[in-house]
Amino acid sequence: MKYGILIHEADDDVGVAVMDLKAGDEIGVATLEGQSVGSVKIVQDIPLGHKVAMRDLAADKQVIEYGRTIGRVTEPISRGAHVHVHNIRTLRW
Repeated sequence: MKYGILIHEADDDVGVAVMDLKAGDEIGVATLEGQSVGSVKIVQDIPLGHKVAMRDLAADKQVIEYGRTIGRVTEPISRGAHVHVHNIRTLRW
């Protein structure tokens, strides 16, 4: 299986696309150390460098990346969907 999503911690809610991802693809997920953590079916095209939901995320849930909270979900996000400014907001500003 091809690895196309990188996560920092195994429990992160989102990973980073390390290549352009296409809807319908089943893409492998690995940690920074190269540990396989399964795969995710991509539900919409996601460009290189953008975030991918590792699980279904409910509105108002705090989003974990790098093992830390990075923001809050503004609308429900499906596993394998594009995560960006249209569906999360930072908690920093």
